Amino acid sequence: MVKKLFSFQVLLLLFVSGCNFGVANNNEYKVLYTNEPSQQDDEKQQPSDYTVAIIPKVINIPYFNAVEEGAMEAGKDLGVKVIYKGPTIADSEHQIKIIDELIQNEEVDVIAVSANDPEKLVPVLKKAQNHQIKVITWDADTMPEARDFFINMVNPETLGRHLMDTLAWNVDEQGEFAIMTGANSASNLNEWLKWIKQHQKEYYPNMKLVEIAATDDDPNKAYLIAKQLIKDYPNLKGIIGNSSVGPPAAAQAVKETGKAGSIAVVGLSPPNPMNEYLKDGSAQIITLWSPKKLGYLTVALSMNIVTGSYPYDNQEIPGVGKIRRIDDVVIMGEPIDFTKENVDQYDF
Repeated sequence: MVKKLFSFQVLLLLFVSGCNFGVANNNEYKVLYTNEPSQQDDEKQQPSDYTVAIIPKVINIPYFNAVEEGAMEAGKDLGVKVIYKGPTIADSEHQIKIIDELIQNEEVDVIAVSANDPEKLVPVLKKAQNHQIKVITWDADTMPEARDFFINMVNPETLGRHLMDTLAWNVDEQGEFAIMTGANSASNLNEWLKWIKQHQKEYYPNMKLVEIAATDDDPNKAYLIAKQLIKDYPNLKGIIGNSSVGPPAAAQAVKETGKAGSIAVVGLSPPNPMNEYLKDGSAQIITLWSPKKLGYLTVALSMNIVTGSYPYDNQEIPGVGKIRRIDDVVIMGEPIDFTKENVDQYDF
């Protein structure tokens, strides 16, 4: 265990800076998302002629709803018009159609997309660049030649290894487990999966990955998959959801089948959808960053790039804080763990 903890601490020192990682101290915490007006309300800039289009993987799920909140708040604070438009299902062809329409309308200066497929979006994004539209990616990257830079929430190795740790800590480092991912083509999810599997091989030889199931970021599909996993693997000890629809669906299935306490649920999700499940024991630890802050940062950097200002390492972004830049990747900050003890301290 000392070796594992040392490994994780080294990763933090290498890849992330700024604040403490892990479960928030009960006496010191920061509310990352509230419904209160922005602190910059008194400092809003005059409206500009710039328009930024933010394209999520999918709309109408809590994670991307919170991103939209942050993006719209940044638009008001910075005086830039924000278009937030995404597909109703996590599908790259639908994103391509939206981007094509934006290009044809000739109304946007920047397109910022969370890519459902890193390769399929390349032609249409290059088309946007040929029309003098700046292109960046956030949340999930595309191929580097199709954008200026990628806004990543956290370092992927740090996150993937930590997700594996949170499950191992709750199953005594042994037994069968499954992973519920989003779309098989999503680059960010696949990068996290790589490090989850690598960490398990290196440090948890008594744990066995039995299945990786793709939910396509569909809450109903995720619920059905969770129920099937519990049925197919009677010795299942845990589920990792590395897409935000996974943990709520898995926790609901665990609760309904009476498996709370015998099947651990961890993964990536906003705290609000997991509040009840954490408190009743249907889930153990949930990890995430502030999606609202991600939306805000994406608009802020989009505004900067259209005026010729590119992000740099340790840059202070008003409303967000200091960011890191490694090559052509911006790293927003560190993730946070939510448990039954601290989940009420957060609202998003």
